[in-house]
Amino acid sequence: MLRMLFGEAPAKPEGRMAEAVQAMTDYASLLHKLVEEGKDRNHKARTYEIWTIGLIASLDELEQSCYAASRFCAMVKSYSVEDMGPDERLNYRRYVYFDKNAFIRLFAMLDKLGTLLNDMLSLETEQFKRQFSYFTVLHRMRDKKLHPGLAGPLTDIKNQYDEPIVRLRKRRNVEIHSMNSELQDDLMQLHLNFGDEVKLEDINSQMEDLAQCLDMAAGTVHLVFDYALSLLKPAVSK
Repeated sequence: MLRMLFGEAPAKPEGRMAEAVQAMTDYASLLHKLVEEGKDRNHKARTYEIWTIGLIASLDELEQSCYAASRFCAMVKSYSVEDMGPDERLNYRRYVYFDKNAFIRLFAMLDKLGTLLNDMLSLETEQFKRQFSYFTVLHRMRDKKLHPGLAGPLTDIKNQYDEPIVRLRKRRNVEIHSMNSELQDDLMQLHLNFGDEVKLEDINSQMEDLAQCLDMAAGTVHLVFDYALSLLKPAVSK
């Protein structure tokens, strides 16, 4: 959808993104089959189908936001906002918009995944913490030694991308609870070097964090729905 901003056709998922989308699509299709066969007496299948379709859209929106941020990031060459001309400053503001959109969507999508995972596996995380995140759900699985065949690989991929996830979480928290995230570095520079020109934040490093965390999100989704398919297939074949 957003690639139209750059005169491009919509992209087809590749790599981990393609694996994640395929797993979710297969899972939603099996759930729909259960509904059509009248095997959804508690309406869980229809609920999970709708949640899964929503997650497909959420992952796609995250990827598009990351892509748009990367394209506008590449158009920014100056070392400070003061050095930018009108066009470059506008592209910088566009980068900031899609960068924020991406890291906010990242955690929103993971938390939606956590909600589905908690209900689907009857983890009852809400008894441990009323409002919980995906990472709380994963902690619950490890702490209670529940579904180790899934909890282990999910923990591995979380640990693999822990550093960029932590950085993006801090930026997300600043943006939501404190100030515009792109101004946090400006404030620090003003405290340390009062009177000097305020340099632009390291937007290329920020883009690398986004790219890594998109890969983490897609890999996580693939693991969850591949496992969900393994649980659902026996019920469909009956």
